Amino acid sequence: MRRREIPVAATAMLAALSMPAAAQTGVPARRLAEQFAATLSAHDIAAFGALFAADYEQHQFSAAAPAPPAGMTPKQATVAFFTARLAGLPDLSVTIEAIVAADDMVAASFVYEGTHRGVYFGVAPTGKRLRFSSCDIFKVRDGLIAAHWGMGDIAGTLAQLKG
Repeated sequence: MRRREIPVAATAMLAALSMPAAAQTGVPARRLAEQFAATLSAHDIAAFGALFAADYEQHQFSAAAPAPPAGMTPKQATVAFFTARLAGLPDLSVTIEAIVAADDMVAASFVYEGTHRGVYFGVAPTGKRLRFSSCDIFKVRDGLIAAHWGMGDIAGTLAQLKG
């Protein structure tokens, strides 16, 4: 997206907020974000993995979520990342604080809550209750997540784990 197109996209997403849900464009994209949260809360990793297109593109890389190793697709790496999250926080629940959808894009602020009962980010179980968030943007194609951009509060999560 070129820089001057950003206000147009932002205007479309903000306009979607003021419309009744039935009139909004992006309703399928909104549902997909809701399914993202629901499948993780249900700990249904198979259903979670099924939300992603085979040619899914991941645009978020960090020390906590590096690019996939050779031979692993971005979809496989994403499913592995969340499988590890569920192992570390076996009572994980995911909710949506805010969501905006327009056309084939959806942006959501997800809140993750769970008890640290398994190794998570290399930290042995502490029994602490964690709460952290991420802001994510999904591009939807054919009812599946085709691409992702976002950021999570990894520093805040680590501070809770170690603090």
